[in-house]
Amino acid sequence: MKPNVLGEKKNMKDEIFQIDFPTEIIHEGDVKVLVPELEAFVKSPSEYAPSKAPVFYNPVMELNRDIAVLALQVYQRMLNREISVCEPLAGCGIRGVRFAVEVEGVEHVVINDINMKAFQLINYNVRMNGLSKCVTVKNEDANFLLGSYGAPSRRFDAIDVDPFGPPVPYLDSAVRALRNGGFLILTATDMAPLCGVHPKACIRKYGGKPLRTEYCHELAVRLLAGSLAVTAAKYDMGIRIVFSHCTNHYIRIYVIAKYGAKKADENIRNMGYILHCFKCFHRESVSKIFIINHPINCGDCGSKINVAGPLWLGKIFDKQFCKSMEKEAKRRAFKLGKRIRKMLTLIENETEAPITYYVIDKLCKALALPTPSVKMVVAALSQEGFQTCLTHFNSKGIRSSASAMKIKEILRGIVNVNR
Repeated sequence: MKPNVLGEKKNMKDEIFQIDFPTEIIHEGDVKVLVPELEAFVKSPSEYAPSKAPVFYNPVMELNRDIAVLALQVYQRMLNREISVCEPLAGCGIRGVRFAVEVEGVEHVVINDINMKAFQLINYNVRMNGLSKCVTVKNEDANFLLGSYGAPSRRFDAIDVDPFGPPVPYLDSAVRALRNGGFLILTATDMAPLCGVHPKACIRKYGGKPLRTEYCHELAVRLLAGSLAVTAAKYDMGIRIVFSHCTNHYIRIYVIAKYGAKKADENIRNMGYILHCFKCFHRESVSKIFIINHPINCGDCGSKINVAGPLWLGKIFDKQFCKSMEKEAKRRAFKLGKRIRKMLTLIENETEAPITYYVIDKLCKALALPTPSVKMVVAALSQEGFQTCLTHFNSKGIRSSASAMKIKEILRGIVNVNR
């Protein structure tokens, strides 16, 4: 779908006078949209501009939206038919507008925000991009909107829930508004609870205990995925996570969900715990059943074991889906294309790697060693036959089948050789 800006200008004349705050037109992807002029709402450099504006818009999330366009296009090609999409928490509507313009095969998009000023801005942006025939704009509570699409004949092929904070309040209604085989995308920006700074808040919201480990961002993804898996299972729906990433201040998961009691049971089987020793860095994953009889002390050093979970122990990436996204990224002229392709390459390499990762800086600090390059560590581990790769979660992180004890031994060996 291509925007027909000139043909819509007259229709927008009256609408613009209802937008009574400073705005500017920006270009992103293949669209142009009217957004709040963020600088006008900031009184001090420490203030978070997007939350101060009367309509939410965050320019930093362009990467987020680029990746969403790639993933939705891959999903549409998997179905090989026209699809319907919903963005229930839209802000200025830039994401939904980009879906309608940039994703081939999108038949209809519903863009919603409960904020009346956002509703007006979205309408303006839809008209400016010539999308009035294929985009419906709503001004409703997100859960109410999704609930009204819960009937089988009304459900969406894809839903992108991108809140300011946790997506948990919208999980039930989003799952019920999703077609069999539908595509659900979730964002969580409340990283402090998910990364263990506020563990009680995480337990309340996500139903699992976090840990402040060096791989807390992966735990965050698994806690969010676990919360979704349990919610989906209530409706006899199984989930398959095809892509996920952690960038800046948020995490995202991309899920294909299918109905079936057996598939829902598989969700529960993929739930479990990660045990972590803060003294020697030993970690392991265990099932829900096994945790009851598991020793409370570390098998390597005898220290107390800490537990994260319950959370998702299944895959958080799909190799083929990631490859398709890489292929799609090469076709696009995104401003952040180089960064996206680098991220996709890293994620493709870690799709089959072990759960959790080690951060070389953290290990070397504990061992009072100078920090060698990550490439040297990967080479040394690979030479000894261990599966090892980099991770997109941390530039100093590696995934490896080697134990923490073995990695520390190799680090000492590298440092001694280079002295």
